[in-house]
Amino acid sequence: MTTFDTIVVGGGIVGAACAAAFARDGLTVALIESGSIGHGATAAAMGHVVLMDDSAPQLLLTRFSQSLWQSLVPNLSATAEYQPAGTIWIASDAEELHEAARKQSIFAEYEIAAQLLDPRQLATLEPNLASNLAGALLVPSDSIVNPLAIARTLVEQAVAHGAQILTAEVLRIGAGTVDLSDGRRLFSRRIVNAAGERSTRLTPGLPIRLRKGHLALTEPHPNFLHHQIVELGYLKSAHCDDDDSVAFNVQPRATGQILIGSSRQYGSTGPEVEPVIIARILARAAEYMPTLAGIPIATTWTGFRSATPDKLPLIGPWPEDETIFLATGHEGLGITTSPATAALLADHFAGRESAIPLTPYLPARLATLVAEPQAMYKENS
Repeated sequence: MTTFDTIVVGGGIVGAACAAAFARDGLTVALIESGSIGHGATAAAMGHVVLMDDSAPQLLLTRFSQSLWQSLVPNLSATAEYQPAGTIWIASDAEELHEAARKQSIFAEYEIAAQLLDPRQLATLEPNLASNLAGALLVPSDSIVNPLAIARTLVEQAVAHGAQILTAEVLRIGAGTVDLSDGRRLFSRRIVNAAGERSTRLTPGLPIRLRKGHLALTEPHPNFLHHQIVELGYLKSAHCDDDDSVAFNVQPRATGQILIGSSRQYGSTGPEVEPVIIARILARAAEYMPTLAGIPIATTWTGFRSATPDKLPLIGPWPEDETIFLATGHEGLGITTSPATAALLADHFAGRESAIPLTPYLPARLATLVAEPQAMYKENS
């Protein structure tokens, strides 16, 4: 078969979620991945399913996706390592405590539970944190997953509904065709570019830049950490478009290990681990959790996030080719928002009304920036 209702390019968690959603709708689906499922940004990610409120569209998308995650949970196996751990946003001073209160107020408007913690309550929940912190915000609905296992589960679901998985390098997409490195040509009036860090190669001119990130994983140290913990200064790091930045971000793994992040870099294009960046991450972590420095590091790695200038993904039709649809540009929220991305596209294809509007995520919103992809970041930072 060479003609499909929908072809999805990219077997990360976003592409896998899309393939599963389209197949469930009864469409004939081909999912194309050049390597193993989830081997790119998905395998490198933390696996934090988190509510984010940088903008109203971001909060709507992450809240919608979190509700879809809850429908996935009953069918997940133990390999998914699902933990309803919640997130603690740490305030190091009065200014950040004010930011915690602001976040709580916004969440309350959306009927999202969030609790302000004083230093005593914070120490009770996470006794290994430093003693000089001003407080925190606990968001109990956030969770932790193993992204690679989830991607593979979603692919299994897609196959169970008739999707075909093709292992090949995609050379070109457009005008209803997908050309593969083995000489095959596939046809579809809906080609979904969900290729993450490779998406700009397949659809030149996308308003996306790659942002490199480092992570470190400790040896097992059970019961040391109980929640995902992120410094509120992380938000400043996420919004910084020029300099290399690090922020305190730690996650308890089901193995008893502790995943330590995080960093953001533009301009560093190689996959190699940079010792200077790892040293900065670990030093930052020790400021917030001093005894963490005594736990040996087992391994370190890097990955690349696909970032847009307005911090929102590109979901929907690409204005320059009516057969290309985008599911990329999620930066650090690809794990969180993969189910919502798939649902929005599936609803669009089926002509259904979605739980949230697609408009804020449409690629057309950034079409005027395509001609100057570097300058757009300075204009929107």
